[in-house]
Formats: sequence, structure tokens, C-alpha cells
Amino acid sequence: MVKSCLIIYDNIDISKFPKLIAFLKRTGDGYQAKKSKILTKSEIDRFLSSADDKEFLTIKVGLILGIAGACRTDELVNLTVDDIEDVGSSLIVKIPNTKTKIPRIFVVTDVGNMLELFRKYLSLRPPHVKHKRFFLYYKAGKCSWQPVGKNTMEKIPSVVASYLKLPDVACYTGHCLRRSSATLLADAGVDITTIKRHAGWKSTTVAEGYVENSIENKTKIANQVLVGTTTSAITKTVNVSESNIPSNINFENCTNVTFNLNINK
Repeated sequence: MVKSCLIIYDNIDISKFPKLIAFLKRTGDGYQAKKSKILTKSEIDRFLSSADDKEFLTIKVGLILGIAGACRTDELVNLTVDDIEDVGSSLIVKIPNTKTKIPRIFVVTDVGNMLELFRKYLSLRPPHVKHKRFFLYYKAGKCSWQPVGKNTMEKIPSVVASYLKLPDVACYTGHCLRRSSATLLADAGVDITTIKRHAGWKSTTVAEGYVENSIENKTKIANQVLVGTTTSAITKTVNVSESNIPSNINFENCTNVTFNLNINK
């Protein structure tokens, strides 16, 4: 950031000053950037199932789209009705304008009542709204023509955390949705390339910075370390003939099984 600002405003390239770069690196040793907290899968499911639609319908739909697409706050704010296609069994959502200039497409499948919540919210849209912004101001079960602003979108994670009575509500910032999405993918065993493609990151370092060291992920790693069988492939080959087919074959802990079938005609 310092390098970019100096080039833009003062036309100075600090890459030509190695002593300055070394000094900045030494000064930054031990610095840990403050990151938004994340929402776990169980916390997301608990909010979607227990919160009252009459009060939290906009928050629910914003949470679903934000987590499913690893969306930034401004991406949700600028989302239009033309960017979302309901194909019956799922939603196809397009994010044409992103910070990294990489258009993204993600899908929301019919898990739980997610599509039902989306359709309920869309059905409340007034018929004579002049703009196409998807998120509208919602209160007491009704939507007005007024679009939802960035400040309201940024508060979605903190509203969810407050409802669930989670500690440090102020630490659930607008980046929570994007970080939570990346962490849920990592916990599911998805590789970093897929995570980068899903969220539109170019840098592996940036993508890894969004993944939280969650307890669920640490538990999976601990099980793999202690059990061991999940990290190495065990191959078993079974010779089977027409006249002698084994009745009891033990395939416990086997990940690759090969059958050699010999039939005499």
C-alpha cells in the first residue's frame, strides 16, 4: 500500500531503496492484522432456522447470498434482480463488477429453506420500483422502494452475532461473510485453487489470509494425524473365479480395491 501510494502521489518507486524496505519489514515484525470473526456452519443454520422472518428476512437472504458467493459488502449492495436467475432447483447468481475485475458466478442450491426465503423476499418487492437493486428496505413484513445501503449490509454479520448472543459482536464486520465462506470451504477439504476461483482471488497468500484456523479444521487434522489411515491409500487385490467366489471379504480401511475376475466359458 505504501509503495502504490508513493508511486501515484509522489512518483517515487521505493523498490529502488532496499534499506527502506528492510527497515519497514523489521518494523512490521510481530504485527498481526485485526481480522473479522467468522460464522460457523452450525451458527448460520441456527440463525436461519430460529430468527423470525418478519424481522430478519433481509438479513437472512443477505447472509445466504454472502456466504454462498463469498461476497463483499458492495457486491451485495450493487446486486440487481437481473443478476439472479431462479432455475427452480437452484439460483444462479452473477457478480459482474468486482474489486479484482474478475466477474464471478455462484450457485445457491435448495438446502433447507434457502430458496424459499429468497422467493419470499422477492415476492414482497413492490411492482413499481424504478431501480433494479435487489435488496430493498424491509420492515414489518413489507419492502419499500428504498434500496439497502452499504452500512446496513456491513451490519449483517453483527446482527446475526447479536441474535445468537455471540461474544465480541463488534468483531463481526462486513468481511465476515467472505471469510466465513472461505473457511467453510477449507474445512470441507477444498483445495486453495478452488477457493481462489470461487472468491475471485488472484493471490494464494491473500486467499490463505481469509481462511480462519477453525476448531473444526483443527479437529479433522488431529484425527488424520492420530488415526493415520485417512492419509495413506491402502490397496487390496482380490482374485475371483467363477467356481470360487469368497463369501467374506474384509475391505476395512481399504481405499483402493482391485478385482481380478477369471471366468471359464
